[in-house]
This record gives sequence, C-alpha cells and structure tokens, in this order.
Amino acid sequence: MNFENMFKPIQIGPMNVPNRFVVPPMGNNFANTDGSLSEKSKNYYAARAKGGFGLITIESTVVYYKSKGGPRKPCLFDDSVIDSFKNVIDACHAEGAKVSVQLQHAGPDVNQSIAGYPIVAASPIPSKDGHPTPQILTTEEIYDIIEAYGDAALRAMKAGIDAVELHCAHGYLVSTFISPRTNKRVDEFGGCFENRMRLPRLIIENIRKKTEGKIAILARINAQDDVLGGLTVQDSTAVAVYLEEVCKIDALHVSRATHLNDECMWAPTTIHGGFSSDLVSSIKEVVNIPVITVGRFTEPQYADVMVKQGRADLVAFGRQSLADPETPNKSRDGKLELMTPCIACLQGCVPNMFQGKPITCLANPLLGREGELTMAKESKNVLVIGGGVGGMQAAWVSALRGHKVTLVEKSYTLGGQMRLAAYPPGKGDITNLVRNFIARCNEYGVKVLLNTEATEELVKEMNPDVCIVATGATPLILPIPGINDVGVINAIDLLDGKKACGTKVLVVGGGMVGAETAEFLAEQEHEVSIIEFKDKIAGDVAKEHRKYIMEAFDRHNVESITGAKVAEFYTDGVKYELADGSVHEVRGFDSVVLAMGSRNYDPISESLKDIVKETYVIGDAVRARRALNATAEALDVALSI
Repeated sequence: MNFENMFKPIQIGPMNVPNRFVVPPMGNNFANTDGSLSEKSKNYYAARAKGGFGLITIESTVVYYKSKGGPRKPCLFDDSVIDSFKNVIDACHAEGAKVSVQLQHAGPDVNQSIAGYPIVAASPIPSKDGHPTPQILTTEEIYDIIEAYGDAALRAMKAGIDAVELHCAHGYLVSTFISPRTNKRVDEFGGCFENRMRLPRLIIENIRKKTEGKIAILARINAQDDVLGGLTVQDSTAVAVYLEEVCKIDALHVSRATHLNDECMWAPTTIHGGFSSDLVSSIKEVVNIPVITVGRFTEPQYADVMVKQGRADLVAFGRQSLADPETPNKSRDGKLELMTPCIACLQGCVPNMFQGKPITCLANPLLGREGELTMAKESKNVLVIGGGVGGMQAAWVSALRGHKVTLVEKSYTLGGQMRLAAYPPGKGDITNLVRNFIARCNEYGVKVLLNTEATEELVKEMNPDVCIVATGATPLILPIPGINDVGVINAIDLLDGKKACGTKVLVVGGGMVGAETAEFLAEQEHEVSIIEFKDKIAGDVAKEHRKYIMEAFDRHNVESITGAKVAEFYTDGVKYELADGSVHEVRGFDSVVLAMGSRNYDPISESLKDIVKETYVIGDAVRARRALNATAEALDVALSI
C-alpha cells in the first residue's frame, strides 16, 4: 500500500495542511516551570515535524492564570512566553508542518496546590474519587475566562501559530458546561442545549474577534462521554453541527470519554486502532468541515481506509507519534518494519504525565531526548550479551552512532521475555515491537550470533572495547517445600510452548505474569484458579489493562484466592496460610503453574572486569524490573560509549 489518501493536502480554514497525519495534543511535561516552552519542547515537536506529520498540536496549554494544572504545563496567559512558543513553531514550520495549540482550562481536574486557587467547574461535581469538589463559577468569572481564551489565542498568533484548538472534551472546564451530567446550572449557562453551548460559543467568538480570522479555529469534542447521563453520540452530533453552523469553527477533533473511563481515552494494548471509528463516522456524516479522528492508531492501513471512505479527514497518531516520530515518512517510504510501534503499555507516558514528570516511552527511550543522539567521537568494538529488548536497544543505537557491534544470544531467537509477553490474549502488538528491534539491528549492521553462550573464553577471543551485559532475568523459585519436586510448570515455559497443561490448572502468583497466564489458559477453555499473596490480583498492572483482565476472569469463571501465602506445593495443588493464621489446601488440579516473579540473571559481568576495559550491566540483569527500565538504561549506555 502507498497510503495515498493519507498524503493528500487539506484546507482547514486559512490553513493548508500538507497531509492527513496529525500529532494530537499530549501532555509531556517538557515545558519550563514558568509556563514557557523549553528547548526540549522544541526538539520534541521538531522531530515529529521532520518525521512527516502534517499538523503538529502543541499540548494542552493553560489560558487562565488561576488554572495551571501541572508544574510543567505550558501557559499562554502572559506575554513573556510568546518567544518560547515562536521558537517551537518556527522549528516545526522549517520542516514543513503546520502547528496548532490546544487551549485548555482543566476545570475540576486543575491541580489546586499548583494553581494556588480553588478549582472550579460548571457545577460542584468532583471529576472522580480523590479529587476535591469544585466551586461553581460565577457569571463574572465565566466572562473573565472567555476573555482569557481570546487573549491566549492572540498570543499564540503573535508567536506564528496556524491554528488553535478549543478543548471541549474529557470532563475539563468547557466539557463540564456542555454535558448535562456535570452542568446543573439554572442561569443562562445551564439547562437547555443552547444554554449549555453558550460558553464554547462565546469563547470561539472572542477568539475570532481577537485573531481577526487570521488563524484556523478547531474544537476537540467527545464523541460520547462514556458515563451514564453524559453525552451520547447522538448528543455529540448535535454539538458538532452547532459548532460548525453557529460557531463557524474550521474543523473538529473527535475524541471520547472522561477520566472515569480512561481506557476509552488512551486504550490499552488489547484495544486496536480505530476503536472509536463508528462514533467518529456518525459525527462526520452531519458536518461539512474536516474531522480529525483519534484512538490507538499505530500503523497507517486503517487510517488510510478511514480517509478513503470519507469517515474522517485526518488521523491523529497520538502515542504512536511518541514511539516513532517518523511514522509518516516511514509509511510513505514503505519502511513499515522499521516503524517502531506503540504497544500501549502505559508505562512511561500517561503515568508520568499525571505525576508531573517528563514522559518516557518503552519503545522509544529517545522520547524527550531527541537532541542527545549524536555520532560517536570514535568507533569502538562493542559486544552486547543478551538479545532481549534491552540488549537489542543498546546494540542498534550503538551501531547507529558508528560503533561496530556484535550481539550474542544464548537461545535460538531474539526477544527475551518480551517475546513471550505477546502470547496472552490481546498482547499481539508486542510481537511487532520485538520484530522492529530485530529489523533495526539488521538495518544498522549489528552482527547477531544466536545459539551462542557468552563465555569468558569467547569474550577474550572477541576482544571488545566495550561489553554490555543484558542477560535479563530468570523465574523466581522460592524455598517452599515441594516446589522443586512435584513437577510444577513455569509460566515462561508454558507460554514458550515447552510445557503443556492439563484441563484443570492452578496458577500460583497473581501479578501481571500470573494473571495474564491465567487469562491465556482460560481463553483456551482450561478450568483455571489463581492464588496470590497480595490482596489484589494483577495489582501491578495499569488500571486500563487490569480492567480487561478482570473482565476475562469473570467471563471464563476464573477463581481467585488472595491474601494467601503458599506454604507447600503438591502434585495437584498447594497448602496456603491466610493473614488470620488459618491453614488451607486447594487440591484436585491436573497442573500447577508457577508465576511468582523473576530474579536478575548475570552470570558473567564479574568475570569481565579484568578482560574488557568498559563493562556495563543493564535492565533485568541488574534487578528484575519493567521493560521500560531496560530500554532506558540501554539508551543511556549506548549514548555514553
């Protein structure tokens, strides 16, 4: 496929966008604490413009001085930041991209301690448990905020922006006015549809007045709120028509959900690209202005179909643009195997965003560090021991920087435990990531030796200047009676096809590996039970992922025992102790599967101290952790040698 539909230009108001690939607004915490955009911000956005994205959207930017929601949120409520925005916008324009900025007041999701003012919304309804109850905005305050939006847009225009996007979605301030679930006002801003749309209409009119129609005005709306009593897709079609016909906006950006259902906002791995496409199509049918769709798009195939069929006009590749800023160029050039995929792991992006930390990416640890990748001052012979994602990351980045790299892997294939992580239901996209890392090693000339154990003798023979030990982890075998004697099956061996289970299975260990292994077996119609020491199954899994695991447990009748300390293993079950000291047994299983965690595995680094001048140990070889740590440490080492 040549994805010709995705590479057609499109007019949005006074702005001509060169193609249909969009970087949507995503909080990244790269801005300075004073609200100005940083040099890191410039490098981040410019990399995506250089990668071929036609429209770059600067992340949600605070318009009102009382509503700063995070320590590193960009702000446009003061003239002092204009030059910093111009710096970013000019860098993107130099690469041929158009630039929009999303204007936002977070309303009930403002961080009160950072803002220094009470949080506000249409009505005193908390956004979710743990968030304070917002104060009701007075009419005078509403009109102050309307003016602030217009002033922010004017500052953006002075910085050279091509468009602004009014954030009307996700339960933030404007959304609280539009949705009847959160708007209980009885003044002119509440009640009927016309009144609930008054705030966005007045904001848009103010923006247009102050920018004199010189920039495009977009609005981001929910296709539906995904909560009872919130906007349905039928409501949102009416919102879309109103925004086009009454407010005269130039384009719509259609997302969905509030933070009560984050899995509909940033879908986990098990959800595939375009999962909101039918909702978007319903809105596209009733308007004539361009519509941007968003929702877990990674590869370009379905995006091209959406545009070809007229179901959307542009496609936002959100987290995919984090994983690979060159997604459009690689699509155009047919380099799809070299396109690093977002696997929707939700390990480094969303959690860091909420914690006010710079976002990171398991698949692309260069995210936010785009200016650090330079050629090495001298070429070295580099030996990487271990072919998991950490080892491969270190290998291809080192080779890209000009080093001569050899990677040795003890087994018959590359990928390590990440390769096996793709086996549970809904995790198939992980295979794409493993293959991508292999392709990158091939692209940059890494010499790969499979079925090769790194011994002291082999290292002496290779005589490398640098050795990177990435030997990973092995299953944790605790000293519990019977664990080594009764034929328990390790979850890793089960997923790798080396062992098979009987019909009735007990999985011991209810963390991520155990829970996903139980789901893997249950889908195959095994009768599965799972026992876990902690009080919660899959407690180490992001809530967006965990929701689907637990739904699968309910669907397949997986029985769970929690708060249980396993005291002894039998051939058909285990003995366990509860917190109250009572001892119980669960028996009658055909197979017992062990998934109690991992421990670091480093059989060689100590012996290399007198052999290799520079030796580094990374990832699980240091201690068993998330893959995010492995790829980040691999990059650190590859950039340092």
